[in-house]
Amino acid sequence: MVDTDTFVPDAIESIAAEIGDANAVIALSGGVDSSVAAALAYEAIGDQLTPVYVDTGLMRKGETAQIRETFSFMESLRVIDAKDRFLEALAGVTDPEEKRKIIGEQFIREFEREARDADADYLVQGTIYPDRIESEGGIKSHHNVGGLPEVVDFEGIVEPVRDLYKDEVREVARHLGLDELVAERMPFPGPGLAVRVIGEVTEEKLEVARDACHVVEEELEEYEPWQALAAVIGKATGVKGDNRVHGWVVSVRSVESRDGMTARAQEIDWETLQRIQSRITGQNENVARVVYDVTHKPPATIEYE
Repeated sequence: MVDTDTFVPDAIESIAAEIGDANAVIALSGGVDSSVAAALAYEAIGDQLTPVYVDTGLMRKGETAQIRETFSFMESLRVIDAKDRFLEALAGVTDPEEKRKIIGEQFIREFEREARDADADYLVQGTIYPDRIESEGGIKSHHNVGGLPEVVDFEGIVEPVRDLYKDEVREVARHLGLDELVAERMPFPGPGLAVRVIGEVTEEKLEVARDACHVVEEELEEYEPWQALAAVIGKATGVKGDNRVHGWVVSVRSVESRDGMTARAQEIDWETLQRIQSRITGQNENVARVVYDVTHKPPATIEYE
């Protein structure tokens, strides 16, 4: 485990030394990784840091409003509406790796634009060790590692928690006194709901995934999963009322893990699963069925793409 008493001052000193008198933008998502990176960078360089949250249209339900509230103390916070640009870039794309790389490049271009406006030379981001392992090992390209374009218009990219696992990042968050809502928040993928939609990303599938994920997180909170989610995995025949429907299939997944490198599917009681499927199919007439994923990691990954 990380020695927070040593790690925190060392990280602050390292950030200050690398950035010096220059300005930087921090890629803020609201998750614990980017929040810890932001807290460390702010301690290191203060007003030289501009936090930037990009609303990709691929985020959780209510995410943007929560970001504004949680980080309202940062007067320089910039919230960028980039939904149309991301969805346009993803139109027609079905390959998971291609989707991840498109999202990675689009993110960088958004941050480059904001950096020029803020006269910033550096990008700070919350890359953690599992991101690097999975990207460098060819398992999947994380948008902030393997998904980055070859040419990036920054003097440097600063990653204060790049050598930490998720549970270690949470330790640092507690040490820094970050709000429990942030420190203990369930992981959410950098590419957002795009990796919880199999095949082409469309607004319809995103809305189904967004609402279903919200239901799953609410219903499974008492189980304290490491991560719980819902994914739109295809279409199947169903019956609603007296009518046949060819609707979406939503897969529910809930896992226990220490660091995300391996995971065990949770045993969820039947009553809870039935309540989840009832809410998901009831609130969206285009969902035909709900299934529960019992696969561990390995052989599966936690996310679907």
